Amino acid sequence: MTLRIREAVDEADLEASLAVYNEVWPREAVSAEAAAAFYAATVAYVELIAEVDGSVAGSGLGAVLPSRPDAALALVTVRPDARRRGAGSALLAEIGRWAAAQVADGLETRVAEDDEPSLAFALRHGFEIVSRESGLDLELRDVVPAKVAPPDGIEITPWDGGPELAAGMYEVAVEAFPDVPGDEDYAIGPPAEWIAFHLGGPVAPPEATFVALAEGTVVGYAKLRISPARPGVGTHGFTGVKRAWRGRGIAGALKRAQIAWAIEAGLERLEPGNEVRNEPIRRLNQRLGYRPAPGRILLRGPLAP
Repeated sequence: MTLRIREAVDEADLEASLAVYNEVWPREAVSAEAAAAFYAATVAYVELIAEVDGSVAGSGLGAVLPSRPDAALALVTVRPDARRRGAGSALLAEIGRWAAAQVADGLETRVAEDDEPSLAFALRHGFEIVSRESGLDLELRDVVPAKVAPPDGIEITPWDGGPELAAGMYEVAVEAFPDVPGDEDYAIGPPAEWIAFHLGGPVAPPEATFVALAEGTVVGYAKLRISPARPGVGTHGFTGVKRAWRGRGIAGALKRAQIAWAIEAGLERLEPGNEVRNEPIRRLNQRLGYRPAPGRILLRGPLAP
């Protein structure tokens, strides 16, 4: 057996790497356009190909994000029929060497909570569990959308794509992001950078993002991600409300607006990802009819095992 790890050097390599990722992790599938937008938003990234006897057997992604400059994201994917031949360990080691050159302190990764082999692989290589996201799905086929019913003095409207509301959403994020369990050290970049990464891109259409206005001022927002790699599925990106406006039903109104929009747009399912310690949003999702689904486990590990 001949194992070779090499860097993706052209468009064909990137397509091959993405094809492996989407094949192995269909619930996490991303489009080429979304991948390109992600690369553009990183501080630095590397895409790797693993070949076994000349055939593509796996891929690896290392990325340093503005929100986590001290830890590099490491995603390792190996086709099931090519596992236990050293490809995964070799990819991870190469990402670790690359991350060390970027002056990262460690690696971060994620696995589905029902994917025992991937979790075991991560734990064997020195990773430790730092948080868990509970999985929930809302199947839309039989859902009758409820009235949005915002509280008095609050207007719920789709984002117009303009800079004024985007600036207001940034202010919400500055307050709300640190209050999410597990995201206390999330580094929110400058407004223009954050808006381009968090609100822009091919999977975040403005009409799928809703804002809550109080006399014209943004006090909350909720966005959906829509990827052509997963037709019929919308993924909740974030729901946040300024601290002084919480406990009034604004988040529920934003969620109901999203559900109504998703049904009108022909989506079949909505998927949130909530940290298990985030009780308020988990309870809200359950009240709205979301049902348990596989979640994700987030891990951190060393640059070298």
